[in-house]
Amino acid sequence: MINALRKKKTVEIEDAAPPALRPEEAGKRWAIEARGIKKSFKAGHVMVDVLKGIDLLIEPGEIVLVMGPSGSGKSTLLAAVSGLMKPDAGSVVALDQSIWKMSRPKIDRFRLTNCGFIFQGFNLFPALTASQQVQVVLKFMKLSKKDRKNAAEGALKDVGLGHRLGNRPDRMSGGEKQRVAIARALAKKPKLIFADEPTSALDGENGNIVMTLLRKCAKEQGATVLCVTHDARLATFADRIITIEDGVITSTNADPAIFAHHH
Repeated sequence: MINALRKKKTVEIEDAAPPALRPEEAGKRWAIEARGIKKSFKAGHVMVDVLKGIDLLIEPGEIVLVMGPSGSGKSTLLAAVSGLMKPDAGSVVALDQSIWKMSRPKIDRFRLTNCGFIFQGFNLFPALTASQQVQVVLKFMKLSKKDRKNAAEGALKDVGLGHRLGNRPDRMSGGEKQRVAIARALAKKPKLIFADEPTSALDGENGNIVMTLLRKCAKEQGATVLCVTHDARLATFADRIITIEDGVITSTNADPAIFAHHH
């Protein structure tokens, strides 16, 4: 007897054929073009489908929010299109490069060179000062010591932390820690910015600072921003809101007014 709970054979990423373009999509250039993204996880003895064949198209310089209930697949989608987690099926083309056809070292290099990541947990090193936190990433990019220091100080001043350059995390508030994390992500001037619940631990004022900075990067540097959030306050900062529920995109251009007054 065939075990009905046996994991299905993984569809090879390279074999996934993208669906036909819609007329309004033809001829456009995308910063991120994800097609047919599927991802399942094992929960006990069963496989749970978290992403069910999602298509996601984002233009260069666009700020896109992905909103939906907990467990809808938002963070999994962000991980799949940013090169952090390989989907079971589908294709992801970012900055004209097919991410999941690359080797793991090339994916790591792509992320280092082109992507900035902002997470709700800050992910700061307890023993490092604000300036050192930012310089860590720049060191991997082979910048000189002088250039690293100048870039770190500039990024921290941009987020209003010029007076905190020598402070360690235990001497900073939650809002300041998040701004250090943002400075670290933005110091290398990434072409793609991925933010997962960047304002969940912040008050309204600091949340506005975070989104104003991301919007500045998009509009002045041409960065493309994909932000996963529950925070309805952020709706007014977005160019577009995508809603997702139960692993399926329910809207690719939701009305910000739906979220503007929700808390």
